[in-house]
Amino acid sequence: MKLADVIEVLEGKVISQEADPNLEVTCVSAADLMSDVLAFAEGGSILLTGLCNPQVVRTAEMADIIAIVFVRGKIPPSETVELAAKKGIPLIATKYTMFEMAGRLYEAGLRSCDISCRIT
Repeated sequence: MKLADVIEVLEGKVISQEADPNLEVTCVSAADLMSDVLAFAEGGSILLTGLCNPQVVRTAEMADIIAIVFVRGKIPPSETVELAAKKGIPLIATKYTMFEMAGRLYEAGLRSCDISCRIT
């Protein structure tokens, strides 16, 4: 699915300067714990989160996440937006909850980052 399709499904607003609408999104990760993101996110995924500090961008960069979606109407501070611009990570905001956004994306055909193989 293309990032432009994700934005449409989420009724999202792009809040970063540049967001390539043709980026290919492979899966979705939803978390507020950045340790979970590092452990379970896959490269090429988007991150749904309510955490707005710059650490989200640093974590996304380490995990090869291609875009960050802020849920529940949250807008990150300017320092987070500036860091994301430097790192080339698009930021998107939506007024809906993480639960609803994950459901909409699943319904639209995106899969969750697969953690089943990591659970013993």
